[in-house]
Amino acid sequence: MIIKLLGSAAGGGYPQWNCACPHCRRVRSGDPSSRSRRNDSIAVSPDGRQWMLLNAGPDVCLQIEENDCLHPGPSLRSSPIQAVLLTDAELDHTTGLLQLRQGSSIDVYAARPVLAALEASFPVRRIVEPYASFRWHETKLEESFSLFEGKLWVCPFCLGDKPPRYVSANALHDVTRQEQEPWNVGYRITDLSTGGTVVYAPGIEAWTITLERHLTDADCILLDGTFWTNDELRELGVSELQAADMGHLPVSGPGGSAQRLAGLHARRKVYIHINNTNPMLHEHSPARRVLTDLGIEIGFDGMEMEV
Repeated sequence: MIIKLLGSAAGGGYPQWNCACPHCRRVRSGDPSSRSRRNDSIAVSPDGRQWMLLNAGPDVCLQIEENDCLHPGPSLRSSPIQAVLLTDAELDHTTGLLQLRQGSSIDVYAARPVLAALEASFPVRRIVEPYASFRWHETKLEESFSLFEGKLWVCPFCLGDKPPRYVSANALHDVTRQEQEPWNVGYRITDLSTGGTVVYAPGIEAWTITLERHLTDADCILLDGTFWTNDELRELGVSELQAADMGHLPVSGPGGSAQRLAGLHARRKVYIHINNTNPMLHEHSPARRVLTDLGIEIGFDGMEMEV
């Protein structure tokens, strides 16, 4: 199984268009120790010919052009991209579906609340319908399904229940009035020919028993690295919101993800979905050195691995 990081930044990219924080200014100055990044997304393939995207954000068309393996062909309007798996209904992970509408035939997988939000609050499904034959599939927690003629096995699991801010209270009630279902899922993907497993979890609200179980014997882990500290935005004067308010477990500190991630046995442990305010983006920062010493990598656009 081949995994390619198409984008490694949290919402807004890096640098963010309206941000003049020290990190964004460093990228704009051309500092080689801080590389620019597009919105978080990965591409996965069992053979280098057939691909699926995990999340489709506003950079999706640029990301496709930047990766030869995703280019169309051999026929005039064919594409190696056969499916999109959504981890949530956030704008940063779903607006790219609108850009994939040009006559495309794509399978889109998501949890029930996400599909409902894309039907009502942010009606991507109704907007796309006249342009493309998307096939929408509801995923169920812990119920695995196969892709690419059974070459890959995908298991969705719960990461949290925080809805996007654009979902109104009434819509939220309608979506969740039945059995409580998650807004935020991760995916554990297994290559049945090699036995290799990758876990993609770009939005972690808490380090749960469920998360630990799916990470324990994974070969490759792509994990939420949005914020370094819980008070990161407040300390910069950007917002009064904390990492926890935005549905993200911070990387550092005694309750953070880094120490837990370091204790796992995966061959590759990679942080993704990194906010532009996070100091670990700078290659020579103390934060980066802490992670390097723990054997944890910082994902970057174009990073590729096989399991």
